[in-house]
Amino acid sequence: MSLLRQESGKELDDAAKGESFTRGTSHIVWASIVAAILVSVALAAYVIGGEKPPAATGEILEVWTHPMHVETPAFDASGTSIPKDTFDQVLVFTKVRLHNQSKNPIFLHEIMTNATLPDAVHSSSAAPGKSYERLFVAYPDLNQWEGTPLSYDATLDPGQTVEGTFVSSFRLTKDEWDARKDISYTFAFRYLPALKLNYTGPITVR
Repeated sequence: MSLLRQESGKELDDAAKGESFTRGTSHIVWASIVAAILVSVALAAYVIGGEKPPAATGEILEVWTHPMHVETPAFDASGTSIPKDTFDQVLVFTKVRLHNQSKNPIFLHEIMTNATLPDAVHSSSAAPGKSYERLFVAYPDLNQWEGTPLSYDATLDPGQTVEGTFVSSFRLTKDEWDARKDISYTFAFRYLPALKLNYTGPITVR
């Protein structure tokens, strides 16, 4: 009888040990979850607290377009006959204000105009300053809307604000352009994240 009582007591001890082990494992799991949450919160606070404001800010002031049908010359500069090319395009003129709010100079090196069309996003690089000026020589009917060009390789000193106009070209018909869903801009600065600006204002056709 005493042997049975001893064995019965042993079974109870084993069961108690198992319960204790299970309870301890549960505590470890919960402690791990809480610790992971606390670490995540601490990291988020560190990242948010350490974030710096963007070096550049900007505002799109005006956008206007000029749809046109283009026929290339049938002769090159030397008078040699070459195949004629015809296509439709939309010139997109944009006036922008950019501001350097950092303590160091920033260097603009690329401007992209992005139009979301039904098939995909179409992007076009801004024409260099000289090309912008030559455009108004080639199409004098646009001279009344010529503005100060914004150089795509402009340097902005600390605290400096610049305004200027640039032009991008899309090989699209006017109807294709009018089917766009939105328009945005990407201003790329050397060694810095790009500045992206959306535009939701009116677009004038000229």
